[in-house]
Amino acid sequence: MNSRLGYSKFANQIARLSGRPKTFTLAAAVIVVWMVTGPLFDYSDTWQLVINTGTTIVTFLMVFLIQNTQNRDSEALQIKMDELIRATKGAHNALLDLEELEQGELDEFRRRYQLLASEARRDLARGDQDTGSPEA
Repeated sequence: MNSRLGYSKFANQIARLSGRPKTFTLAAAVIVVWMVTGPLFDYSDTWQLVINTGTTIVTFLMVFLIQNTQNRDSEALQIKMDELIRATKGAHNALLDLEELEQGELDEFRRRYQLLASEARRDLARGDQDTGSPEA
């Protein structure tokens, strides 16, 4: 098993576990224990530093794990969308892999589809159908 595959599996597992109610309960319990121990440690700077350091470390690591999971989910969704476009008769293959285009090119595609949507809404207002292909 290569290190990328190992990291992906690890990141997936941690992301799944971190979203569970039991994990939230555990985190809340840690906070409660920390709060209860305040008087024992006379609310010292060290007592405050413990929670600050702990939460900072967990947050820092979770950002990377969550980003990894979101990147993979996004990529998988893009591939599925590309396959639907590719497999649909009459679909525009130029829409495949749009996420790789520059912002200006994406804006142009968006303008075209906004225009189609406006025309379809006008058709609906007149009682016409808004289905079908604009090329038909």
